[in-house]
Amino acid sequence: MPDRPRDLQTEWWATKFEDIDGEIARLATVCNVRILDTGVVERVLRNDASVCGTVNQVAFDKLRGLLMMHYSVRDHALDILGAEKSHLPVKNIITSLRERFGEQLGGPIQG
Repeated sequence: MPDRPRDLQTEWWATKFEDIDGEIARLATVCNVRILDTGVVERVLRNDASVCGTVNQVAFDKLRGLLMMHYSVRDHALDILGAEKSHLPVKNIITSLRERFGEQLGGPIQG
């Protein structure tokens, strides 16, 4: 028996974030976008394809749409779970993506 009861609601939301953010990471690598670098997400949301190292308009459009979906799902999770619980899945996913994709996604160097 686990020490703490499982929080199924948080686990369900974590799965949603995992699915969306895993695909964001995949599309970012296809487009050669360092999505975790400062200001890059905002530029993608503004439809600035100059952040891409590779021209692939279809993949960029999907990346942009998934980023918008991520924020929509996050806002919904905030409403349901509250700020503290909704940030845990996202933090864990970013850590997991860094482990899977390493420096490809950009962002500050972890030390």
